[in-house]
Amino acid sequence: MRGVLKVGLWWLLAVAMPLAAQPAVELATEGGQPPLLLVERGVERSEAADVRVVIDVSGSMRQNDPDQLAASALELLVALLPNGIHGGIWTFGETVDNPLPVTPVDAGWRQQALALRQALVDYQPFTDIEAAVRAASGDADNGPRHLILLTDGMIDLPAEGQNKAARDEASQRRLSDELTPQLAEEGVVIHAVAFSPEADLPLVELLGQRSGGLAALAKSPDELLRAFLDIFDRIFPGDRVPLNDGRFTIDDQVESFSALLFHDPDSPPLTLVGPDGQRYSRDEHPDAMRWQSESRFDLITVPAPAEGEWRVEGPISLDSRVSVASTLTLRTAELPATLYIGFELPIEAWLDLDGDVLASPAWPDDLRLRAELQDLTGNVQAATRLAPDDQRFHGVLPAPTLPGNARLVIDADSVRFQRQRVQAVNVLPAIAAELDEAVSQVSLRAEHPQLNVDNTQIRAELQGEALEVEAQDDRHWQIALPELPDETSLPLLLSATVTLNDQRLELSLPRLVLNPQARIGVDATQRDTAGLQAEALEEVPVEEHQPLPEPDITERLVSAINQLPQQAQALWRDTIPRLERAGEPLGLDAQGSLRWAGGLAALLLALLVLGGWSRTRRRPMHREDPHV
Repeated sequence: MRGVLKVGLWWLLAVAMPLAAQPAVELATEGGQPPLLLVERGVERSEAADVRVVIDVSGSMRQNDPDQLAASALELLVALLPNGIHGGIWTFGETVDNPLPVTPVDAGWRQQALALRQALVDYQPFTDIEAAVRAASGDADNGPRHLILLTDGMIDLPAEGQNKAARDEASQRRLSDELTPQLAEEGVVIHAVAFSPEADLPLVELLGQRSGGLAALAKSPDELLRAFLDIFDRIFPGDRVPLNDGRFTIDDQVESFSALLFHDPDSPPLTLVGPDGQRYSRDEHPDAMRWQSESRFDLITVPAPAEGEWRVEGPISLDSRVSVASTLTLRTAELPATLYIGFELPIEAWLDLDGDVLASPAWPDDLRLRAELQDLTGNVQAATRLAPDDQRFHGVLPAPTLPGNARLVIDADSVRFQRQRVQAVNVLPAIAAELDEAVSQVSLRAEHPQLNVDNTQIRAELQGEALEVEAQDDRHWQIALPELPDETSLPLLLSATVTLNDQRLELSLPRLVLNPQARIGVDATQRDTAGLQAEALEEVPVEEHQPLPEPDITERLVSAINQLPQQAQALWRDTIPRLERAGEPLGLDAQGSLRWAGGLAALLLALLVLGGWSRTRRRPMHREDPHV
């Protein structure tokens, strides 16, 4: 028995050893130079030639931004923007100022930008976000424009002899319903970062959603850094190589790499070890290597790196990444910034060599491409393998089920090389529901751009009785609630049927609880969920749903992996391509390989349990008299 267990455990370890290492990006460099990764992406960079930062300096920033995240954001901007693109800075409160007009980014531009720190504490009354966006988005001579809006509050205008609440609401509607869609048609993308939970988060979300940008809440320097990196990854997409357990592999096509390694402020200094065992540190490294060490991150840029496995010694966080400049790149069709619960995502990817699509005859035999939707802690929410054709890979990512910020990860894996693309996304419900207890009604809004009252039917049920759902306009519905006893809380069950492209989609909306503070609660059969849950698309007419089958061993294994610590999850993700390749000589497809591996792992686990149980049975029992 011990021999079998030893062989099995060694097999698992051998199969599970990752073939590659993990990811990177970069920040500032010495002497005001831009990060190498961003500088050497000329083709992709030319499509995003204009970046404008719009910073809130309203009076509430004094209380809501005590750590001066706005100043940190400005420093990050200077660190991240590559030379040659156009950049500008606006500030706004009651009025809008443009202390740094749009000009090409160079060393002089960076010095002017850093000199603006004082302007960020010249606080003004009121908050006119509409005027700021309108002013900063003008002048389209430089092509597509990306606005990065940093705010802590909501629209707050002076009354000027009018109804203040009505004036604020009118400005908000103009901004979200008129100006933002108009700017999107002109090629303006708005990325909105809120500094405080007191900010108008629905407005921040709408600005990103309707313009194709990102939205994020950053309450700490670390969260701000993550939000900025996500935004810059979308503006300047580029390749990474996997970084797992501090190890990453560089192949012969890589011309340079930049490792952005995050760590705690009190962490010991990091050491970078090359494939030949040579050790480098911030104090001892070749002149050609650039090493910037800050309290929360180290940025290491290595030109002409040696092939093989590199490793980082010292504690680094999960957000650390390794970006590469290479003649061989992984490309994708445009990826949306917003995904919707219940809706699948088609994905197209290909490899590019020296500017030309790499056709299948030149692919390594073991090349595999995979797409995953991960939450911010690395848990996989959805995944699919991309199928090859003559030149490209295609697949459909299953519909997401949880709202929030996430990352879409595309991996190309082979023994010869690994490439990775990571794009931040916002996951939203396709239909949002809001309870207004003051007027006893529920308002629903179509978030998905293709949904409207003509193709979406919403149903509401309270205590077994259907409630009338009244359309307000093309994309809004309203439900009038009956009078309820104050001492009882009741669940309102909502669902929707959507018909698109001759297909019907059944959506189960989150349950709303009426009178949630009541002493008596009445439960319902529908489980409470955080967001929309989608069932499979099916052809019209809709057939009766069959009970879901019990998950097979593969699904149970993947579910269990998602509960493991992050290093174990990364190990599993890197193991999947090897398992798929190992099964091919046996005539197994990808799922067959995973089932075979899952079955063997389950068998070994059972043997371990039985071995431990048998040893327990053989252990003699000893009894002691109780002590007083």
